[in-house]
Amino acid sequence: MVACLVAWLCSDAVPSAAADETERHVVVVSLDGLAAYLVDDPMVPLPTIRRLAREGSIADGGMTVSNPSVTWPNHTTLLTGVRPEKHGVLANGVLVRGAIGMPTTIDSRRDQRDLVRMPTIVDVAHAAGLSTAEINWPCTRGSDSFDDQFPDVPDSLAHTTPRLRKELVELGLLSDESDASFRRMSAVGRDHIWTEAACHVIRQRKPNLMLVHLLNVDSVHHTLGPQTAAGYTANAYADMCLARIIAAIDDAGIRERTTLIVVSDHGFTSTPKAIRPNVLLRQAGLLTVDGGKISEAQVHVVPEGGIGLVYCTHPGEAARAAEDFKQRLIGQEGVADVVLPAAYAKLGLQHPREYRQSPDAVLVAADGYAVSGSVDGETLVASNTEARTPLGSHGFLSSLPKMKALCVLSGSGIERGTTLSAVENIDIAPTIASLLELDYPASDGKPLTAAMIQRRD
Repeated sequence: MVACLVAWLCSDAVPSAAADETERHVVVVSLDGLAAYLVDDPMVPLPTIRRLAREGSIADGGMTVSNPSVTWPNHTTLLTGVRPEKHGVLANGVLVRGAIGMPTTIDSRRDQRDLVRMPTIVDVAHAAGLSTAEINWPCTRGSDSFDDQFPDVPDSLAHTTPRLRKELVELGLLSDESDASFRRMSAVGRDHIWTEAACHVIRQRKPNLMLVHLLNVDSVHHTLGPQTAAGYTANAYADMCLARIIAAIDDAGIRERTTLIVVSDHGFTSTPKAIRPNVLLRQAGLLTVDGGKISEAQVHVVPEGGIGLVYCTHPGEAARAAEDFKQRLIGQEGVADVVLPAAYAKLGLQHPREYRQSPDAVLVAADGYAVSGSVDGETLVASNTEARTPLGSHGFLSSLPKMKALCVLSGSGIERGTTLSAVENIDIAPTIASLLELDYPASDGKPLTAAMIQRRD
Protein backbone atom coordinates (compact mmCIF):
# COMPACT_ATOMS: atom_id res chain seq x y z
CA MET A 1 0.00 0.00 0.00
CA VAL A 2 2.82 2.40 0.90
CA ALA A 3 4.60 1.59 -2.37
CA CYS A 4 1.43 2.41 -4.31
CA LEU A 5 1.03 5.66 -2.41
CA VAL A 6 4.63 6.63 -3.18
CA ALA A 7 4.00 5.95 -6.86
CA TRP A 8 0.85 8.10 -6.77
CA LEU A 9 2.59 10.96 -4.98
CA CYS A 10 5.48 10.84 -7.43
CA SER A 11 3.42 10.46 -10.59
CA ASP A 12 3.60 14.20 -11.32
CA ALA A 13 6.85 14.92 -9.49
CA VAL A 14 9.43 16.45 -11.79
CA PRO A 15 13.03 16.71 -10.59
CA SER A 16 15.02 19.78 -11.48
CA ALA A 17 17.31 19.68 -14.49
CA ALA A 18 20.02 17.05 -14.36
CA ALA A 19 22.85 19.34 -15.47
CA ASP A 20 25.28 20.19 -12.66
CA GLU A 21 25.01 23.92 -13.27
CA THR A 22 21.24 24.01 -12.79
CA GLU A 23 20.37 21.26 -10.30
CA ARG A 24 19.21 22.25 -6.85
CA HIS A 25 20.34 21.00 -3.45
CA VAL A 26 18.72 21.14 -0.02
CA VAL A 27 20.69 20.36 3.14
CA VAL A 28 18.65 19.96 6.33
CA VAL A 29 20.65 20.06 9.57
CA SER A 30 18.87 19.19 12.80
CA LEU A 31 20.61 20.29 16.00
CA ASP A 32 18.75 18.13 18.49
CA GLY A 33 17.52 20.08 21.52
CA LEU A 34 18.79 23.51 20.46
CA ALA A 35 15.84 25.54 21.72
CA ALA A 36 14.71 28.61 19.81
CA TYR A 37 15.25 30.89 22.82
CA LEU A 38 18.99 30.19 22.73
CA VAL A 39 19.41 32.21 19.53
CA ASP A 40 18.59 35.38 21.49
CA ASP A 41 20.61 34.46 24.57
CA PRO A 42 23.76 36.66 24.50
CA MET A 43 25.62 34.01 26.52
CA VAL A 44 25.35 31.50 23.65
CA PRO A 45 28.07 31.72 20.96
CA LEU A 46 26.22 30.91 17.72
CA PRO A 47 28.02 32.93 15.02
CA THR A 48 27.19 30.56 12.17
CA ILE A 49 23.49 30.26 12.96
CA ARG A 50 23.11 34.01 13.49
CA ARG A 51 24.94 34.77 10.23
CA LEU A 52 22.67 32.38 8.34
CA ALA A 53 19.66 34.12 9.91
CA ARG A 54 20.96 37.54 8.80
CA GLU A 55 21.62 36.25 5.30
CA GLY A 56 18.33 34.38 5.11
CA SER A 57 15.20 33.92 7.17
CA ILE A 58 14.46 32.91 10.77
CA ALA A 59 11.27 31.86 12.53
CA ASP A 60 10.52 34.72 14.90
CA GLY A 61 10.06 33.24 18.38
CA GLY A 62 10.82 29.76 17.10
CA MET A 63 9.01 26.94 15.34
CA THR A 64 6.09 25.09 16.94
CA VAL A 65 6.74 21.37 17.21
CA SER A 66 4.47 18.34 17.38
CA ASN A 67 3.24 16.40 20.40
CA PRO A 68 4.96 14.67 21.99
CA SER A 69 7.96 17.02 21.77
CA VAL A 70 10.51 14.23 21.52
CA THR A 71 13.07 13.29 18.89
CA TRP A 72 11.68 10.58 16.64
CA PRO A 73 8.12 11.92 16.33
CA ASN A 74 9.33 15.40 15.41
CA HIS A 75 12.00 14.29 12.97
CA THR A 76 9.26 12.30 11.25
CA THR A 77 6.99 15.36 11.17
CA LEU A 78 9.81 17.33 9.56
CA LEU A 79 9.90 14.81 6.68
CA THR A 80 6.16 14.19 6.30
CA GLY A 81 4.53 17.53 7.01
CA VAL A 82 1.94 15.86 9.24
CA ARG A 83 1.59 15.33 12.98
CA PRO A 84 1.86 11.98 14.78
CA GLU A 85 -1.89 11.38 14.46
CA LYS A 86 -1.15 10.69 10.78
CA HIS A 87 2.46 9.52 10.54
CA GLY A 88 2.14 7.29 13.62
CA VAL A 89 5.43 7.89 15.47
CA LEU A 90 4.72 8.61 19.14
CA ALA A 91 8.05 7.75 20.79
CA ASN A 92 11.65 6.87 19.99
CA GLY A 93 10.46 3.51 18.70
CA VAL A 94 7.30 1.47 18.32
CA LEU A 95 5.04 1.36 21.41
CA VAL A 96 4.17 -2.31 21.83
CA ARG A 97 1.11 -3.02 23.97
CA GLY A 98 1.45 -6.25 25.89
CA ALA A 99 -1.22 -8.82 26.61
CA ILE A 100 -3.93 -8.04 29.16
CA GLY A 101 -2.24 -7.17 32.42
CA MET A 102 1.20 -6.72 30.84
CA PRO A 103 3.04 -3.39 30.43
CA THR A 104 3.64 -1.51 27.20
CA THR A 105 7.25 -1.37 25.95
CA ILE A 106 9.18 0.70 23.40
CA ASP A 107 10.97 -1.17 20.59
CA SER A 108 13.56 1.05 18.87
CA ARG A 109 14.97 -1.69 16.64
CA ARG A 110 12.50 -1.15 13.83
CA ASP A 111 12.63 -0.20 10.16
CA GLN A 112 10.99 2.89 8.68
CA ARG A 113 8.13 0.78 7.33
CA ASP A 114 7.30 -0.35 10.89
CA LEU A 115 7.35 3.19 12.27
CA VAL A 116 6.08 5.61 9.63
CA ARG A 117 2.64 5.10 8.11
CA MET A 118 3.13 7.24 4.99
CA PRO A 119 5.78 8.18 2.41
CA THR A 120 8.21 10.94 3.39
CA ILE A 121 9.48 13.75 1.20
CA VAL A 122 12.67 11.70 0.83
CA ASP A 123 10.72 8.79 -0.63
CA VAL A 124 9.13 11.15 -3.13
CA ALA A 125 12.45 12.84 -4.02
CA HIS A 126 14.21 9.53 -4.55
CA ALA A 127 11.37 8.12 -6.64
CA ALA A 128 11.57 11.26 -8.79
CA GLY A 129 15.21 10.55 -9.56
CA LEU A 130 16.94 12.88 -7.11
CA SER A 131 19.94 11.76 -5.08
CA THR A 132 19.47 11.55 -1.32
CA ALA A 133 21.52 10.90 1.82
CA GLU A 134 21.07 10.92 5.59
CA ILE A 135 23.40 10.94 8.56
CA ASN A 136 21.90 9.91 11.92
CA TRP A 137 18.29 10.69 10.95
CA PRO A 138 15.64 8.85 12.99
CA CYS A 139 12.98 6.52 11.61
CA THR A 140 14.86 5.79 8.38
CA ARG A 141 16.36 2.35 9.06
CA GLY A 142 15.85 -0.04 6.17
CA SER A 143 14.66 2.65 3.77
CA ASP A 144 15.38 2.11 0.07
CA SER A 145 15.16 5.85 -0.62
CA PHE A 146 18.70 6.82 0.40
CA ASP A 147 21.83 6.51 -1.71
CA ASP A 148 23.89 6.93 1.46
CA GLN A 149 22.58 6.10 4.92
CA PHE A 150 23.89 6.13 8.53
CA PRO A 151 20.62 5.93 10.53
CA ASP A 152 19.80 6.92 14.10
CA VAL A 153 19.04 3.50 15.56
CA PRO A 154 20.66 1.05 17.96
CA ASP A 155 23.43 -0.79 16.06
CA SER A 156 23.48 2.01 13.49
CA LEU A 157 26.62 0.85 11.68
CA ALA A 158 24.99 -2.51 10.94
CA HIS A 159 22.37 -0.56 8.99
CA THR A 160 24.76 1.93 7.34
CA THR A 161 25.29 1.80 3.59
CA PRO A 162 28.27 -0.58 3.12
CA ARG A 163 30.24 1.76 0.86
CA LEU A 164 29.86 4.65 3.30
CA ARG A 165 30.84 2.49 6.27
CA LYS A 166 33.98 1.35 4.42
CA GLU A 167 34.85 4.92 3.42
CA LEU A 168 34.55 6.17 7.00
CA VAL A 169 37.05 3.53 8.14
CA GLU A 170 39.41 4.44 5.30
CA LEU A 171 39.17 8.11 6.30
CA GLY A 172 40.11 7.20 9.87
CA LEU A 173 36.81 8.44 11.29
CA LEU A 174 35.92 4.93 12.44
CA SER A 175 38.44 2.48 13.88
CA ASP A 176 36.50 -0.41 12.36
CA GLU A 177 33.04 -1.23 11.04
CA SER A 178 31.64 -2.55 14.33
CA ASP A 179 28.92 -0.95 16.43
CA ALA A 180 30.80 -1.94 19.58
CA SER A 181 33.64 0.50 18.86
CA PHE A 182 31.23 3.24 17.78
CA ARG A 183 29.22 2.92 21.00
CA ARG A 184 32.38 3.56 23.02
CA MET A 185 32.59 7.07 21.57
CA SER A 186 31.46 10.04 23.64
CA ALA A 187 28.42 12.06 22.56
CA VAL A 188 30.66 14.83 21.24
CA GLY A 189 32.83 12.22 19.51
CA ARG A 190 29.81 10.80 17.70
CA ASP A 191 28.76 14.30 16.62
CA HIS A 192 32.25 14.75 15.16
CA ILE A 193 31.96 11.51 13.19
CA TRP A 194 28.46 12.33 11.95
CA THR A 195 29.58 15.83 10.91
CA GLU A 196 32.61 14.56 9.02
CA ALA A 197 30.54 11.78 7.44
CA ALA A 198 28.07 14.39 6.20
CA CYS A 199 30.91 16.55 4.87
CA HIS A 200 32.37 13.55 3.04
CA VAL A 201 29.06 12.66 1.39
CA ILE A 202 28.45 16.28 0.36
CA ARG A 203 31.91 16.62 -1.19
CA GLN A 204 31.88 13.26 -2.94
CA ARG A 205 28.23 12.76 -3.95
CA LYS A 206 26.60 16.22 -3.88
CA PRO A 207 23.15 14.85 -2.99
CA ASN A 208 20.09 16.81 -3.99
CA LEU A 209 18.60 16.21 -0.53
CA MET A 210 20.86 15.75 2.48
CA LEU A 211 19.69 15.17 6.07
CA VAL A 212 22.00 15.54 9.09
CA HIS A 213 21.08 15.06 12.77
CA LEU A 214 23.48 15.94 15.62
CA LEU A 215 22.82 14.90 19.21
CA ASN A 216 25.42 16.34 21.59
CA VAL A 217 23.37 19.41 22.56
CA ASP A 218 20.46 17.19 23.58
CA SER A 219 22.76 14.94 25.61
CA VAL A 220 24.36 17.83 27.50
CA HIS A 221 21.07 19.63 28.11
CA HIS A 222 19.64 16.44 29.59
CA THR A 223 22.61 15.78 31.84
CA LEU A 224 23.52 19.29 33.02
CA GLY A 225 20.62 21.47 31.91
CA PRO A 226 20.16 24.19 29.27
CA GLN A 227 21.66 27.65 29.73
CA THR A 228 24.54 26.32 31.81
CA ALA A 229 28.26 26.59 31.12
CA ALA A 230 28.28 23.06 29.73
CA GLY A 231 25.15 23.78 27.70
CA TYR A 232 26.70 26.88 26.17
CA THR A 233 29.79 24.87 25.23
CA ALA A 234 27.64 22.22 23.55
CA ASN A 235 25.71 24.94 21.68
CA ALA A 236 28.98 26.44 20.44
CA TYR A 237 30.25 23.04 19.28
CA ALA A 238 27.04 22.41 17.33
CA ASP A 239 27.50 25.79 15.64
CA MET A 240 31.07 24.80 14.72
CA CYS A 241 29.83 21.50 13.26
CA LEU A 242 27.35 23.46 11.17
CA ALA A 243 30.19 25.65 9.91
CA ARG A 244 32.06 22.48 8.84
CA ILE A 245 29.05 21.35 6.83
CA ILE A 246 28.82 24.74 5.12
CA ALA A 247 32.52 24.54 4.27
CA ALA A 248 31.89 21.14 2.68
CA ILE A 249 29.12 22.66 0.56
CA ASP A 250 31.66 25.28 -0.59
CA ASP A 251 34.25 22.58 -1.31
CA ALA A 252 31.70 20.69 -3.40
CA GLY A 253 31.13 23.80 -5.52
CA ILE A 254 27.37 23.81 -4.95
CA ARG A 255 26.94 26.73 -2.55
CA GLU A 256 25.11 28.93 -5.06
CA ARG A 257 22.58 26.15 -5.72
CA THR A 258 22.10 24.96 -2.13
CA THR A 259 19.41 25.89 0.36
CA LEU A 260 20.36 25.26 3.97
CA ILE A 261 17.56 24.56 6.46
CA VAL A 262 18.76 24.52 10.08
CA VAL A 263 16.22 23.25 12.58
CA SER A 264 15.87 21.54 15.92
CA ASP A 265 13.30 18.97 16.93
CA HIS A 266 12.22 20.53 20.25
CA GLY A 267 13.24 22.96 22.94
CA PHE A 268 14.35 22.33 26.53
CA THR A 269 13.56 23.29 30.09
CA SER A 270 15.19 22.63 33.45
CA THR A 271 13.55 19.88 35.51
CA PRO A 272 15.10 19.70 38.99
CA LYS A 273 12.03 17.81 40.25
CA ALA A 274 10.04 14.84 38.97
CA ILE A 275 6.69 13.20 39.50
CA ARG A 276 6.50 9.41 39.87
CA PRO A 277 2.95 8.31 38.92
CA ASN A 278 3.90 4.63 38.87
CA VAL A 279 4.67 4.88 42.60
CA LEU A 280 1.07 5.92 43.28
CA LEU A 281 -0.21 3.14 41.01
CA ARG A 282 1.96 0.61 42.83
CA GLN A 283 0.64 1.79 46.18
CA ALA A 284 -2.94 1.45 44.88
CA GLY A 285 -2.29 -2.13 43.78
CA LEU A 286 -2.71 -1.28 40.09
CA LEU A 287 0.73 -2.58 39.15
CA THR A 288 3.23 -5.02 40.60
CA VAL A 289 6.98 -4.84 40.66
CA ASP A 290 9.66 -7.48 40.28
CA GLY A 291 13.33 -6.55 40.53
CA GLY A 292 12.61 -2.83 40.26
CA LYS A 293 10.58 -3.21 37.06
CA ILE A 294 6.88 -3.46 36.30
CA SER A 295 5.95 -7.11 35.90
CA GLU A 296 2.16 -6.72 35.66
CA ALA A 297 -0.09 -3.69 35.43
CA GLN A 298 -3.69 -2.68 35.12
CA VAL A 299 -2.51 0.91 34.53
CA HIS A 300 1.01 2.25 34.13
CA VAL A 301 2.86 5.27 32.73
CA VAL A 302 5.54 5.32 30.04
CA PRO A 303 7.58 8.53 30.57
CA GLU A 304 8.33 10.90 27.69
CA GLY A 305 10.12 13.71 29.50
CA GLY A 306 7.50 16.30 30.36
CA ILE A 307 4.57 14.01 29.67
CA GLY A 308 3.67 10.44 30.49
CA LEU A 309 1.79 8.08 28.20
CA VAL A 310 -0.80 6.27 30.30
CA TYR A 311 -1.68 2.72 29.26
CA CYS A 312 -4.63 0.75 30.62
CA THR A 313 -4.07 -2.91 29.82
CA HIS A 314 -7.69 -4.16 29.98
CA PRO A 315 -9.31 -2.81 26.79
CA GLY A 316 -12.88 -3.07 28.01
CA GLU A 317 -12.06 -1.09 31.14
CA ALA A 318 -9.67 1.45 29.59
CA ALA A 319 -12.02 4.45 29.60
CA ARG A 320 -12.98 3.95 33.24
CA ALA A 321 -9.37 3.29 34.29
CA ALA A 322 -8.15 6.41 32.48
CA GLU A 323 -10.78 8.56 34.21
CA ASP A 324 -9.82 7.03 37.56
CA PHE A 325 -6.16 7.81 36.84
CA LYS A 326 -7.06 11.42 36.11
CA GLN A 327 -8.90 11.76 39.40
CA ARG A 328 -5.91 10.35 41.30
CA LEU A 329 -3.39 12.74 39.71
CA ILE A 330 -5.19 15.97 38.92
CA GLY A 331 -4.44 18.70 41.44
CA GLN A 332 -1.30 16.99 42.75
CA GLU A 333 1.99 18.88 42.94
CA GLY A 334 3.84 18.85 39.64
CA VAL A 335 0.79 17.81 37.61
CA ALA A 336 -0.42 20.34 35.04
CA ASP A 337 -3.12 18.22 33.42
CA VAL A 338 -4.32 14.76 32.50
CA VAL A 339 -5.68 14.69 28.94
CA LEU A 340 -8.21 12.02 27.96
CA PRO A 341 -8.72 10.76 24.37
CA ALA A 342 -11.74 13.00 23.72
CA ALA A 343 -9.29 15.94 23.64
CA TYR A 344 -6.53 14.26 21.61
CA ALA A 345 -7.41 16.07 18.39
CA LYS A 346 -6.16 19.30 19.95
CA LEU A 347 -2.81 17.62 20.62
CA GLY A 348 -2.45 16.11 17.15
CA LEU A 349 -2.80 12.58 18.53
CA GLN A 350 -5.07 9.72 17.51
CA HIS A 351 -7.70 8.02 19.68
CA PRO A 352 -6.50 4.66 21.07
CA ARG A 353 -9.44 2.79 19.55
CA GLU A 354 -8.18 3.97 16.14
CA TYR A 355 -4.46 3.43 16.73
CA ARG A 356 -3.13 0.77 19.06
CA GLN A 357 0.03 2.70 19.99
CA SER A 358 -1.93 5.71 21.25
CA PRO A 359 -2.14 5.95 25.06
CA ASP A 360 -5.37 5.86 27.04
CA ALA A 361 -4.49 9.19 28.70
CA VAL A 362 -1.65 11.72 28.65
CA LEU A 363 -0.18 12.94 31.93
CA VAL A 364 1.23 16.47 31.60
CA ALA A 365 3.86 17.66 34.06
CA ALA A 366 4.16 21.26 35.18
CA ASP A 367 7.19 23.20 33.97
CA GLY A 368 10.15 22.30 36.19
CA TYR A 369 8.99 18.70 36.70
CA ALA A 370 9.80 15.66 34.57
CA VAL A 371 7.72 12.48 34.47
CA SER A 372 9.60 9.51 35.89
CA GLY A 373 8.90 5.88 35.11
CA SER A 374 10.35 4.84 38.46
CA VAL A 375 8.38 2.42 40.63
CA ASP A 376 10.59 2.93 43.68
CA GLY A 377 10.02 5.31 46.59
CA GLU A 378 6.94 6.39 48.51
CA THR A 379 6.15 9.92 47.31
CA LEU A 380 4.79 11.27 44.05
CA VAL A 381 7.27 14.17 43.94
CA ALA A 382 11.03 13.66 44.25
CA SER A 383 14.23 15.36 43.19
CA ASN A 384 15.43 14.49 39.71
CA THR A 385 18.33 12.60 41.32
CA GLU A 386 16.06 10.40 43.43
CA ALA A 387 13.63 9.88 40.56
CA ARG A 388 16.48 9.17 38.13
CA THR A 389 15.28 11.73 35.60
CA PRO A 390 17.41 14.25 33.68
CA LEU A 391 18.15 17.72 34.99
CA GLY A 392 16.93 19.05 31.63
CA SER A 393 13.91 17.74 29.74
CA HIS A 394 11.70 18.12 26.70
CA GLY A 395 8.61 16.12 25.81
CA PHE A 396 6.27 18.75 27.26
CA LEU A 397 3.24 19.85 25.28
CA SER A 398 4.21 21.97 22.31
CA SER A 399 2.16 24.85 23.73
CA LEU A 400 4.91 25.42 26.32
CA PRO A 401 7.01 28.27 24.82
CA LYS A 402 10.28 26.65 25.92
CA MET A 403 9.55 23.74 23.56
CA LYS A 404 9.79 26.00 20.48
CA ALA A 405 12.46 24.81 18.03
CA LEU A 406 15.07 26.59 15.97
CA CYS A 407 14.26 27.24 12.30
CA VAL A 408 16.58 29.12 9.92
CA LEU A 409 16.57 29.03 6.12
CA SER A 410 19.42 30.46 4.07
CA GLY A 411 21.04 30.19 0.68
CA SER A 412 19.63 29.53 -2.76
CA GLY A 413 16.05 30.70 -3.23
CA ILE A 414 15.78 32.36 0.20
CA GLU A 415 15.14 36.07 0.74
CA ARG A 416 17.73 37.92 2.77
CA GLY A 417 16.99 39.30 6.23
CA THR A 418 13.38 38.17 6.62
CA THR A 419 11.52 36.88 9.65
CA LEU A 420 8.72 34.35 9.69
CA SER A 421 5.80 34.16 12.08
CA ALA A 422 3.59 31.22 13.07
CA VAL A 423 5.94 28.57 11.69
CA GLU A 424 5.17 24.92 12.46
CA ASN A 425 7.42 21.97 11.75
CA ILE A 426 4.73 20.53 9.46
CA ASP A 427 5.82 23.32 7.07
CA ILE A 428 9.33 21.97 6.47
CA ALA A 429 8.48 19.02 4.19
CA PRO A 430 6.37 21.12 1.80
CA THR A 431 9.12 23.77 1.82
CA ILE A 432 11.65 21.13 0.74
CA ALA A 433 9.21 19.98 -1.94
CA SER A 434 8.86 23.53 -3.25
CA LEU A 435 12.61 24.12 -3.32
CA LEU A 436 13.21 20.87 -5.22
CA GLU A 437 10.14 21.35 -7.45
CA LEU A 438 8.38 18.22 -6.25
CA ASP A 439 4.70 17.59 -5.66
CA TYR A 440 3.98 16.44 -2.11
CA PRO A 441 0.22 16.73 -1.50
CA ALA A 442 0.28 14.50 1.59
CA SER A 443 1.50 17.35 3.82
CA ASP A 444 -0.79 19.32 6.12
CA GLY A 445 1.73 22.16 6.22
CA LYS A 446 2.39 24.91 3.70
CA PRO A 447 5.65 25.96 2.03
CA LEU A 448 7.35 28.86 3.78
CA THR A 449 6.87 31.08 0.74
CA ALA A 450 7.41 34.27 2.77
CA ALA A 451 11.04 33.21 3.07
CA MET A 452 11.47 32.39 -0.60
CA ILE A 453 12.54 34.54 -3.51
CA GLN A 454 9.58 34.55 -5.82
CA ARG A 455 10.54 33.15 -9.20
CA ARG A 456 9.63 35.11 -12.32
CA ASP A 457 8.99 33.03 -15.40
